[in-house]
Amino acid sequence: MDGQLIAFTGIAAGMVTMPGADFAVVVRNALDSRRAGVATAVGVAGGLLVHTALAVAGLAAVLVAVPALFGAVQLLGGVYLLYLGAGALIAAVRRTGAHADSATGPAAAPADGPAALLGTARSLRQGFLTNALNPKAPVLFLSLLPQFVPAGEPALPRTLLLATMVVAMALVWFPAVALLVDRLGNWLRRPRVTRALEATTGALLTALGGILLIELVLA
Repeated sequence: MDGQLIAFTGIAAGMVTMPGADFAVVVRNALDSRRAGVATAVGVAGGLLVHTALAVAGLAAVLVAVPALFGAVQLLGGVYLLYLGAGALIAAVRRTGAHADSATGPAAAPADGPAALLGTARSLRQGFLTNALNPKAPVLFLSLLPQFVPAGEPALPRTLLLATMVVAMALVWFPAVALLVDRLGNWLRRPRVTRALEATTGALLTALGGILLIELVLA
């Protein structure tokens, strides 16, 4: 493995594992169930696949170069994060009320059936949209990937390799996060801990969404 590839591996790993909206939504859904958490994680990787594919095709440059298009993605991303954050905060409040009525908490959802499939699809969609609507991702990939294409080497094969590495890391990291949350489920799903995590992830998602919208207004 050449030096540039080693350096890119470290940078990409740090980029993927850095806590943010993707991490928050995976943890939040993994509190509901392992299936929901893993589905969300796969959705996040799918969103990264979109960004890397756009970067490889050169379409990300168009997105960045057209302010109106970039602003539209930023608006959608900010509103969606606010929506997810508000949902998590409301869930935290509802859990507080449910705990007041019952010390055992809400009953677990059925493991199979149409309701479970719909929940899995919803989690997959949430993970995908959280990442795909991140307007900063195209800028990041456009600025990062070309730096690791050696001079004189065809750009497309190398860029495809780098993009594949990023998606592969996401497919390892985010399901691992979901499985860890599930593994710690007996402790994390205690009413007080769950409420705290719901409130924390809700506040984080709301803050990130607000930042995107504020940046859009100030641009």
